[in-house]
Parts: sequence; C-alpha cells; structure tokens
Amino acid sequence: MPNHQSTIPHNLSLVRSRIMRAAARAGRDPNEITLVAVTKTHPWATIEAALAAGQLDFGENRPEEAHRKFVEEQPDGITPEPRLHLIGPIQSRKAKIALACQPVLIHSIDRLKIARKLSGGAQEQGRVLDILFEINVSGEASKHGFSPDQLRAALPELLALPALRPRGLMTIPPYDPDPETARPYFQALRDLRDELAAAYPSADWSQLSIGMSHDFEVAIEEGATIVRVGSAIFGQRNQ
Repeated sequence: MPNHQSTIPHNLSLVRSRIMRAAARAGRDPNEITLVAVTKTHPWATIEAALAAGQLDFGENRPEEAHRKFVEEQPDGITPEPRLHLIGPIQSRKAKIALACQPVLIHSIDRLKIARKLSGGAQEQGRVLDILFEINVSGEASKHGFSPDQLRAALPELLALPALRPRGLMTIPPYDPDPETARPYFQALRDLRDELAAAYPSADWSQLSIGMSHDFEVAIEEGATIVRVGSAIFGQRNQ
C-alpha cells in the first residue's frame, strides 16, 4: 500500500475520535452521526484502503467521477459494499449518470428542475431516491442551493414528486479557517429544518448534512447527522 494510503486508517481513527468527543460535548449519541468520507479526485485504491479500515459511506461531487469509480472500477462482489453519496450539484444533462451511480443519498437537490428530472428518471426505473434539499443559507451568489424562501415556495411541488423521498437539508457555509464562523449558518439550517418539520410533519426531516474537515465538530454541536470529511482523512485533493 502506498504511503498516502497507509495513513488512511490512522486518519479515520482520529476523525472518529473527534466525532465522539464533539457528540459527547453536545450530549448526543455518536451513533446518530454518519461520517461520509469525501473521495473527490482520489483513486479507487484510496477507497479500498478506507473500506478496509471500516469506512462504508463515501461522497463524490461529480456524477461522472462517481460512476467511474463506484460502478466501472469497483470490483464485483466486493464486501463490504461502499455506500455512495452524491454531494455536489447535478446538471440536468447528468441526471441519467447520477441515477446510474445508484447513490444511497443525493445531498444536493438545489432547484426544481433537477428534482423533476431525477424524479422522472427514477420513476421510469421503478425506484425512489432518498434526497436532501441543498439550502444557500448565506445567500452567497457563488453557492448552489435554494434560498429558504425559494424552498418554502417550491415545497408543495417538491414533496409531491413521486420518486423522491426527502430526508432533510444540506448546506455549505462560507469558508473561513475559524470553524466558529460556521456556527450561525448551521444554526439557521437547523432552525429552518425545525420550521419545515412543523409545517410538513408527514415528510422526513431527520437529516442535517453539515460540516466538513475544518468545521465538522461545530456542526455536530449544532445537530449534524451527516458530516462530509475529505482532507482530514485523505489529505489534500489531487486537483
């Protein structure tokens, strides 16, 4: 195993320990929190090393890259089988390849158009997709996602789409090296989730996908059920 891959078990252990400590500070059960190891730009061998260290959930930003690694390169019959999360924005013309990746969860439903496209494709295949709505809490023009008001307006149609099963919300706050600056954005997403859960109690709002390598401990303190961690496990991306 190359040196880079040999560090993965140790890094995973450190991240898991940090998750446990953050959960303890918040009085939470660490088993409520799913660690998604983000493998964007990293090769299949890296995923294999993480699997061997007990990591099951993996995140990819681009459907084409996810398909190459988790469908084309993944050996048949591998056990345990990795669980793929699509965490990046999906262009409408990439909906078919996103479906072909067989993700366990799509974190990035950021507009009605892609929701309709994915629901239609999944319905044709007799499938139901578990999804999260991506929210642009900060209002940054460079960020993907519904604004809170856009989501409120679109929810009646979104919740009626037959092949999508909403599970909660996701956000990416503005980057700042100080993780504390992310806290108000995580709190705002949690508050929005609570509001929507009260307004639409028949839907599942249980998941909050918040927190990355530099701020996942703050995210856990603010209610994260999913954290998306890449560089703290695999080192800096190749590109």
